[in-house]
Amino acid sequence: MNTTTPSATRLIRLPEVLHKTGYKKAWIYRLISENRFPKPIKLGSRAVAFIEAEIDQWISDAISNSRTAS
Repeated sequence: MNTTTPSATRLIRLPEVLHKTGYKKAWIYRLISENRFPKPIKLGSRAVAFIEAEIDQWISDAISNSRTAS
């Protein structure tokens, strides 16, 4: 598998999501339950990960919304 292509999808685990957003675990899962945050994908019976591009887009959208809101 060629991981250097720009279209490569990177999966990130919850600690990295927490670091990127500055939110705590409970708040992330609350936003997910309200359909206001990208849902994780199931990797196994007890493991989930998030698609990094979706998280980055969510962060970008949050910045844009905060800049345009009065």
